[in-house]
This record gives sequence, C-alpha cells and structure tokens, in this order.
Amino acid sequence: MNNLSNTAGNTRGNKKVRIGCASAFYGDSQLSARQLVDGGNLDYLVFDYLAEVTMAILARAKAKDANLGFAVDFVSVAMKDVLADCSKQGIKVVANAGGVNVPGCISALQKLCEEQGLNLKIAGVYGDDLAAQAGTLKNQFDLSETQTGEPLPEKLASMNAYLGGAPVAQALAAGADVVVTGRVVDSAVVIGPLLHEFGWQLTQYNQIAQAALAGHVIECGAQCTGGNFTDWHLVPDFADMSYPIAEVSSDGSFVVEIPPNTGGLVSVATVAEQIVYEIGDPANYLLPDVACDFSHVKLQQIGINQVRVSNAQGRAPGNQYKVCATYVDGYKLMGQFFMGGQRCAQKARTSLNAWVARTQKVFAQKGISDYREVSIEIIGAEDTYGSHATAQNTREVMGKFGLHHNNKEALIFASMEMAYLATSATPGMSGFAAGRARPQPLMRIHSTLINKDAVPVIIQLGSEIIVEKVFESAGSVTTPKCRFDSDVVTEGVAINSAQANSQDLVSVPLEQLAYARSGDKGDNANIGVIARKSEYLSALYQQLTSEAVAEFFAHLVEGEVERFELPGFDAFNFFMTQALGGGGTASLRVDSQGKAFAQMLLSKMIRIPNSLLD
Repeated sequence: MNNLSNTAGNTRGNKKVRIGCASAFYGDSQLSARQLVDGGNLDYLVFDYLAEVTMAILARAKAKDANLGFAVDFVSVAMKDVLADCSKQGIKVVANAGGVNVPGCISALQKLCEEQGLNLKIAGVYGDDLAAQAGTLKNQFDLSETQTGEPLPEKLASMNAYLGGAPVAQALAAGADVVVTGRVVDSAVVIGPLLHEFGWQLTQYNQIAQAALAGHVIECGAQCTGGNFTDWHLVPDFADMSYPIAEVSSDGSFVVEIPPNTGGLVSVATVAEQIVYEIGDPANYLLPDVACDFSHVKLQQIGINQVRVSNAQGRAPGNQYKVCATYVDGYKLMGQFFMGGQRCAQKARTSLNAWVARTQKVFAQKGISDYREVSIEIIGAEDTYGSHATAQNTREVMGKFGLHHNNKEALIFASMEMAYLATSATPGMSGFAAGRARPQPLMRIHSTLINKDAVPVIIQLGSEIIVEKVFESAGSVTTPKCRFDSDVVTEGVAINSAQANSQDLVSVPLEQLAYARSGDKGDNANIGVIARKSEYLSALYQQLTSEAVAEFFAHLVEGEVERFELPGFDAFNFFMTQALGGGGTASLRVDSQGKAFAQMLLSKMIRIPNSLLD
C-alpha cells in the first residue's frame, strides 16, 4: 500500500505524499474520483465541496430534514463508487462534505461501510457552525462586515467560521480512514494530511505555506490541469479531463501532475493561472494555520505534465477566524429569451424595457414599491463589455433580465405578465417553452472576523466526541509584509527610452503577451495576469496599471482596483472591490462571479516593440 511504502521512505528522508483532488465544487464530475483512484497511485483522495452560498443551501436542507445538511452526493455517488477500493489501496479520504451536519455525514458513511462490508474509522471535524449562537456572539464581538462596516443582519440563513487544517491532522492521528469536515478553508483538506504525514510543528510556517499552496492549486480540480486555461485550444481531450495530483515532499515543495493516459495539461502556465485564482494580496494570503506569501513562488516544468512548485513563504497567522454569514435580502427574478432577425439587439431591449415599464405602472397604481434593481443585458450584443463592445449587425441574441424586489408576489406578477411580449411586442422572440421564470431568494454574504478562542472545535470519531478544544495560533503574530511598491519593476526588463520612442512599437492584444484567470470573493473580483515571457514584463508593468484596468472595467466596477506583483513567476494580480453587482446569488448580472473578466481584459491592446514578438 502507498502509505506503507511512504513510511519506509520516511526512514530515508525522502518521503512523498500523493494527494489527488476529485471535486472543485458541489456538483463536480461523478467520474473524477474513479479516475484518481484507478490511476493516481494516491495516499489521499480529497474533495472540496463548499462555497459560501452552498452553506446557506445546506442549512435550508437541514431545516427541512434534520438528517440532511451535508453533501449527499459525496456519500451516495463518490464514496459508494470508490470507498471499497480506497480501503483496499490504503487511500485515506478527506472532504469538507459535512456542511452543516457533520454527524449526519458520519452516520451516512458508516451505513455505507456496513452495506459494503468495510471496517473503516470515520471522523468528523466541526464546531464552525455559529448560526445558533449569532445573537450571543454579536453582543460579545464586533461582527461588522470587514469591507463595508455594515452590522451583522438580525436574521441569518447560515453563519460559519473557516477552520484550519490542524484539527484534520488530529483526526487523522486518531486513526481515521475518512475525515469529513464542516466549513474549513478550502486548502485545509490538503494541509491536514500533510501536517499529519510529515509531523510538522505548527510553527514550521514555510512548510505549512507550501502545503496551503498545494491545497490552493488542486482544490479547484481541473482548473490547474487545463480547465479554464487561456490557451484552451492546446489542451488535449476535454472529454477525458484529468483531475490533479500533488506529490509533496517533506520540505513542502510539490509536483503537480495528472493520472497517466488522461486528457488535460499541466504546464507552468496552467499552474500559474490557478495560483492567481481568487486571491488578493499574494504576500498576505491569510489562513487559520499560516499567513502565506506566494509572491516569490517558483514554477519549474520538470517533465511532461509535471510542474514543480516551491518557495512559498509563511509566518504566524492571527488569532481570528474568518466568518461568513448569509442572509436573504428580498427576491430576484432572472430569465432569458431568444430574439432573432435584423436589429435583434434593439428589439430585445425594446421588449424588455416595455415589460418593465408596464409592471412598474401597475405597482404604482396598487401602491407596491418599485423594483430595487433592474438589470437588462443583451447577450450577443456584448453588453457585458460596455464601451468596449464591438459586435455589429448580429442577427441573434439572448435577452437576459434580472429583477430585485422585496415582495415575492410582485415578481410572480411580473413573471406572468412577461408572456404578453410573445404577441404584443417586437418580432422574432422565442424561448417561452421552458415555462415562466420563478422568483428565488436573493442571498447576500456578510464576511467578518471572530476570535479563535470563541470557536471550540469538535473532533468526532465514529459516534464518540474525542476532542473539543480551541485551536489558537502556536506562534507570535508578525507584522504582515507589505505589497510591493508601485514603482518597483523587475530588474532588467524595462523598455529603454530608445525602444519606447521608436517606430518599432506595435499594438497587440494582451492575450498575445500574457495568460489570465479571474475569480470572485463575494462582491469582489480579481484578475491574475502572467507574462508569457519575462521580456514582456516591462510593457505590462507600464501599461497594465491599476488605473488602466479600472478604466477598462469602469462600466462594471464601482470600487477600487489595486495591483499586486508576483515576481516569482512574472505575474500581476488586480483586486477589484464592488465589482460584481453584489456577487454570487446576490447579483442580477449574467456574469455574477466575474468568470469572463480575464477573457475580457485579454482583448485590451498593449504597445510593445515588434522586435520582442515571435
């Protein structure tokens, strides 16, 4: 078994731990676990299921049925398929599938073991669910929103602290074969096993920072193996997409690779794109176990579909957990229809504006308040690009609408009344066969901080609680590193004045010079940009400023844009606040998570000496 061979390897000081990630979100592939178990030669199989709003959905499920509230598919699909083989091969499993009902998830797994004749130790880590204590905690702590300063809402759908990897390691040390958790930071499912396997002290911050980076790279599944990659056309066989494996050494350095004979691609660029995904200041990536500095990370292609990652730095974390609360803020109605023919964008916009005005007139007559927000986007006319749109004379579009109202009945009326457009407005409309759109709760996120000593963490093995304690930081908190000064340019890459003033300069799309990946955190978005060649850095540094990016997204971003540098692999990160119209399920936009932001920015024109281009 892999674990036995690794134990022997440890006596020679060259122990390797192989971890495969089979899930990036609740609803990811049903085939990924089998791919990794059959071809990954794994020590650990891990799953990441939980997003912010997922917690609210699971909380609602538990409120309706006390036996629910966890990622049911983890048990009924993934584990039902591979648990017996994991047991046979000595592969341990760690997943944040417990949601808001870790004991329920343990019970379901125990029942599955009985059905399959398996004798496995199932452990759970929880204590993160603070919803029942929200009122008391609000009186004890300042739980105002970290970005806006708004007070914690009175009525919450969920409230969870983000726990770290240390309790996962303790559950594994207790002999667990499978560990399920509630809300932990995504990388905790990797940090925990590595703390356990290598026996690192909780103050070995550089090693733990590398573990966090390994978790960050593989936690989104195929996003580091060719999924959502800028050069997607170079990725082999999306139909057999590979899920990632991190082979980690005792110093924390790791190699990203894929199972043999699968699709996908592992390159410096695919891994770099994932490193910049959903981060802010790369020198201050803050987790419960460690404060990370990823700005000087080194990436090295050491073989086909093998990239070595090293040089993450760590320091003591603070003694607070991030807390995410979700709450309902009225209702939203979203939908779309097809419009074809000449001037189809104008026709779709005219019809939607008429429908909104028609319903507003009725609201006024009946004393019903107006919509809180109206979003109309014509997909195909490049509405999401704002002033940068270039689509002309398109003959087919989708008319997308989003409405926000406090009154659910008002949105039901609007949904029913929309049908009048089919015969009473502009020609070429279709797409009503799917039925009327239905109002849904509009969920918002409230992020705050809470002291770790206010969150006792529970470790359960089988049906017995074996640990209940506070996991405070082990070392002294150091002063956070500042981001790089805005006037620093990587040595040796500046375009000299002769080049800058020469006739040799040409304008090319950013995509010709860089890779990019965008992501979201609540109402904030980020875009990571990685130079294809170090020779391009100076042009990017000088022209792709925070001001230039803010101007490019002025039609979407209401807050600030800040630029950070990652000189370790020739990258920049742009962090944009109030960028997503509320973000997640609170946004009425078609791109509520900024997934297309990087793709949009790649069309920006950059001037560069022609002599530097291939």
